[in-house]
Amino acid sequence: MSRTYIITGAGSGIGLATANLLRAGGETVIGVDLKGADVTGDLGTPEGRKQAVTDVLEAAGGKVDAVIACAGISHPIPATAAVNYFGMTEFLEGLRPALAESSAPRAALVSSMSSLQPNFPPLVDALLANDETKALELAGELANHENPQMGSLIYASSKRAISRWVRQQSVTPEWAGAGIPLNAVAPGVVTTPMTADLLADAQTTAFVDAVVPMPLNYHQPPESIAKLLIWLTSVDNTHCAGQTIYCDGGADVVLRGEDAFTWADETVGNYFAKLSGGAE
Repeated sequence: MSRTYIITGAGSGIGLATANLLRAGGETVIGVDLKGADVTGDLGTPEGRKQAVTDVLEAAGGKVDAVIACAGISHPIPATAAVNYFGMTEFLEGLRPALAESSAPRAALVSSMSSLQPNFPPLVDALLANDETKALELAGELANHENPQMGSLIYASSKRAISRWVRQQSVTPEWAGAGIPLNAVAPGVVTTPMTADLLADAQTTAFVDAVVPMPLNYHQPPESIAKLLIWLTSVDNTHCAGQTIYCDGGADVVLRGEDAFTWADETVGNYFAKLSGGAE
């Protein structure tokens, strides 16, 4: 039986690739985007997000089995914070009641390996606090900073906040308790319209490759992310929850190193010391 998927950012890039693959597999897809999709919606404003939820539910006849949030922008402007964070979280929360009625509900978002890069903590905190007014104010300050490089922190901050939101919310009664796996995928450099300008010449490409080194198969097509998003939102995913899966050609490992484990050793050592009476 066909499942009904809601995909934001379905007009281009990863969202379009995901929609095409699902439709080719016989699934029902309702795409949302500013243009070129089934539902025209502006996820950059509270009013636009609310209207998009209403329009999607009407188009779907109230039936939603999976939501895949791909919509995003990378410009050093305040709208990036609004679209990349609230355009995902508020949209998902708006559809969650309908999603919970599915026999196999699933949700996945597109984060980025930029979630591991330098960001602006006050902006991340404002996003996670759901304070859109404060978040846009802080993003505006970064966008207008005398150092133009500060504007790039808006995108990284929005993606750090998304990955943290996924971890925060995934195990709550509203998500895991309702049987809804909630996860994210973090791409490296994907060849989409969003990255076309960056990859337009050798100089900017070299800069991108220095920031996002990808030893496995280099820059990736959008289908490499789409297929992972489809698995995460399929009935086969029964226990993967709260994860940001870095599908990035190895960039995460190159930048952070192979040891993602010993950060907990001191905590574990203290735990066993307490058990043996050797520490307070």
